[in-house]
Amino acid sequence: MRISNVADGRKPTIAALLNESEAGSAFESSRVSPGWNDAALLDEYSRTVVSAADRVGPAVVNIDIKQRLESQRGPREVGGSGSGFVIAPDGFILTNSHVVHAANQIAVSLPDGREYPAQLVGDDPDTDLAVIRIDAPHLAHVRLADSENLRVGQVVIAIGNPLGFQASVTAGVISALGRSMHAQSGRLIDNIIQTDAALNPGNSGGPLVNSAGEVIGVNTAMIRPAQGICFAIASNTAKFVAGWLIKEGKIRRSYIGVAGQNVPIHRRVVRFYNLPLEAGVLVVSVEKNSPAEKTGLREGDVIVAFSAKPIGSIHELHKMLMGEQIGVQSEITIVRHTEKLALAITPAESPSRTAVSR
Repeated sequence: MRISNVADGRKPTIAALLNESEAGSAFESSRVSPGWNDAALLDEYSRTVVSAADRVGPAVVNIDIKQRLESQRGPREVGGSGSGFVIAPDGFILTNSHVVHAANQIAVSLPDGREYPAQLVGDDPDTDLAVIRIDAPHLAHVRLADSENLRVGQVVIAIGNPLGFQASVTAGVISALGRSMHAQSGRLIDNIIQTDAALNPGNSGGPLVNSAGEVIGVNTAMIRPAQGICFAIASNTAKFVAGWLIKEGKIRRSYIGVAGQNVPIHRRVVRFYNLPLEAGVLVVSVEKNSPAEKTGLREGDVIVAFSAKPIGSIHELHKMLMGEQIGVQSEITIVRHTEKLALAITPAESPSRTAVSR
């Protein structure tokens, strides 16, 4: 803009300023527009987010469910919604268990507007993961990355349908790795990713994506009073669980039939028996006809080892009781009063997924 009329003591008129401003804007527009495109105006971070969203977005779906509930006034039907993403071109979709658990009807809406009914393939409340399937042609699908290669501070993108707003994209970083959180069944889920990429109700089941457009996690929860504390189930867990759900419709886990709680062990007992941990699992109750009852476990026993591996918490005992332990005799080490005992126990297949019976 010229200011010579100010320098020689004359004030510029409003008309002159407007004319010069319009002329300058026209000049800038003519100088930038012809040779530039939108991509060139994006910085590297923006290009990363846009590219990842473009790659994964076509595979992200909206899931609507209907559930029949019994009440004092009689049965009633309630609805819910969440997100999911296609993991195979033949229609398999990964989502959260709490999105589709106990649903009587499941409907899937694709990004291109198509809608299909879906069938539940398998459901695992202990990891909050489920697989559903639709019969639809020409499905875009995603690739699950190796979550062992993740780093704190890495850029991540969350895609889902929060509060019914389909195909919403948020971005942030990995805030922490290796977190644990309780599933609705009460069991702890390991290898949880903490991120500050914003999640809201309806994001559940959607993908958490890295800068290459690969899925590194399944968005599952946020802490409501907080801001920027959200969680996703790691992709390696998702791959393992999805494989079993597609193959068998469930995850086989073993159980011994005790309800327990974490307790400290007296230091004198720890030193006398040279125990590696100063805590164990107190047996609060024993199920009838369970492996624990058959092997002679009693209320008041403290479990300190299973299969020669130290046990310091219920969570550690849960981790040991996987499918490969079903029908396999193992040694369980307990402290009964002040006596250390080793008992032979054969875990059975878990008949239910309750929080108190493992």
